[in-house]
Amino acid sequence: MLENIDVILFRPKYPENIGSVARACMNMGCGQIVLVDPWNWNIDKALPLATHHARHLLDNVRIHATLAEALAPYSFSYGTTARTGGWRKAIHTPEEAAPLIVEQRNTGGTVAIVFGPEDRGLTNDETDQCNQLMTIPTTENLTSLNLSQAVMVVLYECFKKALGKPFKAAGQPKDRYINHEEREILFTELRETLIDIDYLKPENPDYFMLSIKRLLNRVNPRLNEYHQLMGLCRQLKRIVRIAKNGGA
Repeated sequence: MLENIDVILFRPKYPENIGSVARACMNMGCGQIVLVDPWNWNIDKALPLATHHARHLLDNVRIHATLAEALAPYSFSYGTTARTGGWRKAIHTPEEAAPLIVEQRNTGGTVAIVFGPEDRGLTNDETDQCNQLMTIPTTENLTSLNLSQAVMVVLYECFKKALGKPFKAAGQPKDRYINHEEREILFTELRETLIDIDYLKPENPDYFMLSIKRLLNRVNPRLNEYHQLMGLCRQLKRIVRIAKNGGA
């Protein structure tokens, strides 16, 4: 899905974080992780966080000594930063950058998204090596994100833009709406049940049923919901009968 859009981790400190990044990459269809001068790379520590699904990403990481060496084959690069002051004015959010990234990929380019060390992020010298800058908006109280969280946010926006058509959850299958006859049967069953459990008074039940009818008319129950409500009424009536017969 995100072929030719790679994640570069510059001097990551913890292999466990790299494992979490691998899982995020697998979720979003990003097929390549590049490490630059990792401080303590250990695949065995990274694997539990990656899960077996993303093991191949860890097995195939490329490792470079410098950021310049890692960026060399890419047509475009985006450095991520939490600092937006000073000269860092032309800066995109992931939502703004995603269509640019996907378009650059679609027209034959290769794109690198660069994430800095967990403790300090990318310096000015490091972001200066990237073509564009990107920042993830956060509350002012805490602007830094966990490394894998940052990767997931950026790749998610790219994933959405790379889809052939917008994603729409299928949801549960929907039955038809109940018809007028079924609605009247349900009202009658509810009326009888509520009288049986002494919720409605038999002297004037229709008046108090009005609000319940308005509620159900507003909800517009579907057939499966109709059957559930009818079943509930039958079960309540059964309990009432048992109670009236002394538990027999």
